[in-house]
Amino acid sequence: MRIASRALYRSRQFFGSVRPRVDEALREQAFALLNDSQRTLFSLMTTRDQQHCLNVYNALRDNGHEDADLLVAALLHDAGKGTIELWHRVAFVVLEATSPRQLDRFARPGGGRDWREALYRCRNHAQLGADLAREAGSSDRVAGLISEHTPEDRQLAALKAADESV
Repeated sequence: MRIASRALYRSRQFFGSVRPRVDEALREQAFALLNDSQRTLFSLMTTRDQQHCLNVYNALRDNGHEDADLLVAALLHDAGKGTIELWHRVAFVVLEATSPRQLDRFARPGGGRDWREALYRCRNHAQLGADLAREAGSSDRVAGLISEHTPEDRQLAALKAADESV
C-alpha cells in the first residue's frame, strides 16, 4: 500500500475509533454465523474492533463472498488484540512505521494490561486470535485465515483486502 493511501487509511481508522459504535442490525445478522463461544469472543473485543470486524464482514458480503469460514474469520480476526486502549493502538502504529526494532524491544507478553502487553497483543494479534478462535470452536480453516497461515489463498486475499479497505 502506498504511503499516502496508508496514511489516509490509518487516519480513517483513528477518527472512527474516537467515537466507536456498533451497528446492532449488522451484528444480529452476523451473529447467526457464530456459535455461543464465538459470540462471547466477539463481544470481548473493544467496540471499535467489533465495528471494524463487522465492516470487514459486510465488505466481503458486498463483494459476493458467502463462505461461512471466511465470514467467521472476518468477524473474529481482531479478537487477539483484547481490550487495548486507543493510545496503545496509536503507539503501536507509530512504532511499527518508524521504529520496528524499538517496537520489538517494548512489546512483551505478560498476561497483564500494561502497555508492553498491549503492544505485544497488537504485534501478535493474528496468532493470538487464531488460538482464541480455535478455543471457541472455530474450524482449522477459520483459524488459518485469522493467523494468515494460508498463503496464496484467494479467500485470505479477500479478507486482507476488506480489512485494509474499512
